[in-house]
Amino acid sequence: MSLGLSLGVVFGLLFLDNLALGISFGFSIGIAIGIGLDVDAKKKGRTI
Repeated sequence: MSLGLSLGVVFGLLFLDNLALGISFGFSIGIAIGIGLDVDAKKKGRTI
């Protein structure tokens, strides 16, 4: 999630010139990465 947040902040500052949009975009990226990793782990049977 922190990776997505940092990428979103950078994207927001460079391309959108809006920090609030960057942070929300970063949360979305972080959640998407986490969900993808969770689904992959469930397919491989590595859930806790």
